[in-house]
Amino acid sequence: MAKLRKMLGSADAPETVALMRAIETQSRETLARWALDCAEQRYLPLIPRSDDAGMILYQTAAAVNAYLSGELPLKALKPLLADARKTAAAISNPVAQAAARAASTAFAVIQTPTNALGFTFYGAAAYAYQTAGSDADAATYDRLAAEESTALLESLKAVSMPGETDPVRIRWNC
Repeated sequence: MAKLRKMLGSADAPETVALMRAIETQSRETLARWALDCAEQRYLPLIPRSDDAGMILYQTAAAVNAYLSGELPLKALKPLLADARKTAAAISNPVAQAAARAASTAFAVIQTPTNALGFTFYGAAAYAYQTAGSDADAATYDRLAAEESTALLESLKAVSMPGETDPVRIRWNC
C-alpha cells in the first residue's frame, strides 16, 4: 500500500477557488458554525466515539458549540482545540485520522478563519479514503476530493448570509 496523503484537493481547482471566494463573503461566526456543522455531520461519524480520540473530539465539538452559544470563553476553548489537534495526529487509521484532522481544523475556524478552507482538504481525504479505501489510484482520489469540495461549497452556500456586513479578511497563502 502506498503512503496516503494527509490532505486531498488542490488550491487552484475550480471548486476550491469557488469555495475560497464564498468563504471571503462570510463572517467568522458564520464560517465557524458552518465548519462545526460539517465536522459533526460529515467527519465525526467516521471516528469511533467510544475510543479516547473519539471522546476528545466529540467533547471538543460540544465545547465549540458552548463557545458559539456564549457559554464558554475563548480562553477555555483554546486548550481543547490544541488537544483535538494533537489527538488527530496520533490516530493511525487513515480514514479516522483524516476525519479527525478535518474535525479538529474545523473546530478552530473561530480562532483562525483560514481553517475554513484547510479543513476541507482533510475532509476530502477522509471522504475519499472512506469511499475508495486505501488502495485506489490517484485519479480516483482526486475525483472524490473534487466531489467532497463541491458538496462542502454547496453546504456553505446553503448557510451563507447574503450581504454579510462583517466578512472575514483573508490573505490566502496557497
